[in-house]
Amino acid sequence: MTWEQLRIRLMGLSAYRPLLETEELSVCAALLEALYGRDGERAAACYTRLFCLLRQGNWSSLGEWMLDQLKYRETPYPILLAERREDPALTAAARNDIEVLAQLCRTDCGCFLDAMSALLPGPDYAAMLDALPRWESGAPFDFETLTAFYQANGAGMYARYRAFLWQNGQLIPVDDPDCPRPEELFGYTLQRRQVVENTRSMLEGNLVNNVLLYGNSGTGKSATVKSLLSIPGFEDLRLIQVDKDGLQHLPQLIRTLAGKRHKFILFIDDLAFDQDDRTYSALKTILEGGLERRPANVAIYATSNRRHLVRQTFSDRAGDEVDASETIEEKTSLADRFGLRIPYLSLDKGEYLALVDHLAADAHLAMEPETLHRRAMQWELRHHGRTPRTARQFIASLFSDNEIESEKES
Repeated sequence: MTWEQLRIRLMGLSAYRPLLETEELSVCAALLEALYGRDGERAAACYTRLFCLLRQGNWSSLGEWMLDQLKYRETPYPILLAERREDPALTAAARNDIEVLAQLCRTDCGCFLDAMSALLPGPDYAAMLDALPRWESGAPFDFETLTAFYQANGAGMYARYRAFLWQNGQLIPVDDPDCPRPEELFGYTLQRRQVVENTRSMLEGNLVNNVLLYGNSGTGKSATVKSLLSIPGFEDLRLIQVDKDGLQHLPQLIRTLAGKRHKFILFIDDLAFDQDDRTYSALKTILEGGLERRPANVAIYATSNRRHLVRQTFSDRAGDEVDASETIEEKTSLADRFGLRIPYLSLDKGEYLALVDHLAADAHLAMEPETLHRRAMQWELRHHGRTPRTARQFIASLFSDNEIESEKES
């Protein structure tokens, strides 16, 4: 296909027309228009601009950049497949567009340089054109492979990323989320199994319970939720962390998630409300009581160090309010709206020492078991209870110079 034919075919893009709004493809179109208008200098400027844009994005070829755009930009055809709908006209348009874009990517840079050379005679222009860089030609995609990708992964940013932050009414993708593998978690097997099975049921298309994980700090509540992204078979799961300040805008987010092929956990970490904090009313409505139905592909998972989430004082119970009992009931009712409430309490002594032994073995730590256990119990008394966090911090402390020196002195 000649550059003249490419210029005309690009004008007919329909299913992937939003790609023409990208700077890279708009520069491609401008390059072809400059050649058509016999403006060699403008064509050279477009050519060098395109090379610069590709290198700024660390793309070695136009084809690599195009593949990324085709896979992850939300355009009509991938959205159609993600929603499992059919539209023969759109499918035919997508097939035609992908072939045109593939032809553009397969076009060798020499085709454009030869056309510019005919428009820019003279030795100075020839030297300039000879020095111009080239990008690799090739199209690492076709209609069938892209269709299979859309069917397996969906479209847009939810196909590219698995974790997000919800801040100021905006989704911020997390490129490298901190998600421990299940085998890295210790203890609380029953609790973690309940969370996994609830999540698995959602992935199977069922409407499931919202989940509250409550209990002592450092027991692995947050790690349990984040580790869900590492479980085989949970590839369609997406995790969106929501700050308490973002609860007011949470209904807006939930509306955008309804109907998508992916399943979403809205993760609220370390949730607690002060006595005069009325934000909890917004969360109560989201959990239950609002007019809008919660989509089956969305569930709310929260962690808290408080069982009832709202801090109470003795004045709440002994105050002068006539209906004090109703006030107390209102403040404790928020936790009741989580259908699955899972306690994470401190380990008993045997569980704590067994975990210390396991971590010490993983760290190849050579220490007599009696000494290790004595030191572990001393550390626990000075720190925050018998929890996995305390055990990990204790093992880490044994590698510090101060701890080694104190062991020698003892």
